[in-house]
Amino acid sequence: MSTAPSAQPAASRIAIVTGASSGIGAATARQLAGAGYRVVLTARRKDRVEALAEEIRAAGGQATAYPLDVTDRAAVDEFASAFRTVGVLVNNAGGALGADPVASGNPDDWRRMYETNVIGTLNLTQALLPRLEASGDGTVVVVSSTAGHGTYEGGAGYVAAKHGEHVLAETLRLEIVGRPVRVIEIAPGMVKTEEFALTRFSGDEEKAAKVYQGVAEPLTADDVADTITWAVTRPSHVNIDLLIVRPRAQASNTKVHREG
Repeated sequence: MSTAPSAQPAASRIAIVTGASSGIGAATARQLAGAGYRVVLTARRKDRVEALAEEIRAAGGQATAYPLDVTDRAAVDEFASAFRTVGVLVNNAGGALGADPVASGNPDDWRRMYETNVIGTLNLTQALLPRLEASGDGTVVVVSSTAGHGTYEGGAGYVAAKHGEHVLAETLRLEIVGRPVRVIEIAPGMVKTEEFALTRFSGDEEKAAKVYQGVAEPLTADDVADTITWAVTRPSHVNIDLLIVRPRAQASNTKVHREG
């Protein structure tokens, strides 16, 4: 017989969101706060997460900011030690760097993408898994990408990292079955946020704009956050193993309808 505590209402539970300084992470924090969770916002940019926490509190939600680099294991462990139980962990921190072919890709970019997307997710998940289990009703969310389910030219470094993140989620689900923790993977396709493409192309606005050129309605950060929040707030016995979400204009990573 399980000795885990019974599930608690969202209002008394903590949801930790990594990469919460902008884009999908920030939108997810807002929506989980709106769903009644006490959100903890983590990211490297202290000013951004503090401003977002203040915004959420002003809107009547509960939010705390915690500057954190998910690739720093010592810092992650110190962060995790502050919690007795955690209800939800949203592993959102990540990103893409460059769009070079394998033959000329920058190994440093590949290493940074792997560290942030895969090792960062591993660090937070390992550190917080005992707290998630102690809640009696924990949820791990891995925000991967359609890049984790299909490759495309010029994307091998990012694709490799996102495949790694997908396999991490899939394997964890097998390993902890029977314990009171769900593992959910949300894999977005083309999402237009203020920073993703700009970061990928080192601030080159022209290259970033071409990613979305002619696409009438790419996904927004709020679209993805809505999907994450829906999955998290399903009844405890319902696990959304994998949800791939794309804009209608995108049939695959390489098949996109562009107008004009």
